[in-house]
Amino acid sequence: MAGAVSPPLQGHAAMLLFSALVAGSFSLGAMAANEIAPAALNAARFWIAACVIGAAVLATGGAGRADFAAPWRYLVLGGLFSIYFVLMFEGLKTAPPVSAAAVFTLTPVLAGVFGWVLLRQITTPRMALALAIGAIGALWVIFRADLAALLAFEVGGGEIIYFFGVVAHAVYTPMVRKLNRGERPVVFTFGMLVSGALLLTAFGWADLQTIDWLALPGIVWITLLYISLFASAATFVLLQFAALRLPSAKVMAYTYLTPSWVILWEVALGNGVPGPLVWIGVGLTVLALGLLLRED
Repeated sequence: MAGAVSPPLQGHAAMLLFSALVAGSFSLGAMAANEIAPAALNAARFWIAACVIGAAVLATGGAGRADFAAPWRYLVLGGLFSIYFVLMFEGLKTAPPVSAAAVFTLTPVLAGVFGWVLLRQITTPRMALALAIGAIGALWVIFRADLAALLAFEVGGGEIIYFFGVVAHAVYTPMVRKLNRGERPVVFTFGMLVSGALLLTAFGWADLQTIDWLALPGIVWITLLYISLFASAATFVLLQFAALRLPSAKVMAYTYLTPSWVILWEVALGNGVPGPLVWIGVGLTVLALGLLLRED
């Protein structure tokens, strides 16, 4: 059945699920960010995710020596994603989840730039129109259809910190295609996760030694398990699966759905229901994705 679906459509489906899973990181991450050092939390999350993906590699045929040729590739990718996640949680110490999601929506444009620099991928006029519509829809959602809130927007320190993480994320997407030598996504993900775990363990060693893990609040453990299994292991595979089938700008265009997903997460956590005008923005993001689903 999967063979009847074109590779680009497979990539779009993967990124739709990706955007929903990533959104949970913002809401849960904001609740746990001030309870544990970001480097330590993410080192633990990378090791857990590496174990899960490692088991998946073994269950699906294993990996050969050729899969780990030029291991520096995995260090580059693991380093980029480590930077992204550490800066995300540093930013979420002060940035509200929906505001952080606003910063995340800068990723498609940045990914398009780096896609051209690294791979000479060209953004077509229709794709540019779709990205613009998606950006407008995302901003409408982010500011909850409140023009006064938009006009009064001031970028906080947390948002600035997170922005530099978003740059690393945008570089990561075209680098996957540039550095992949035919390895299966699950194997490639495993190599990146182990590399990222080693880098984060070295960087956060002092914090890892001093944390009393058993005394941590329950929300930290909930967040750790969620980001390890759903927002790490699953989304890394989905992102690399999609990056091998779609141009970088199209892959990252799905970040425009993240603010809408974040609002749904916030509602589920009891933080209120947005007004009906907000769903105009949701409609615009769906329209943008409809344009992106069409073949060039």
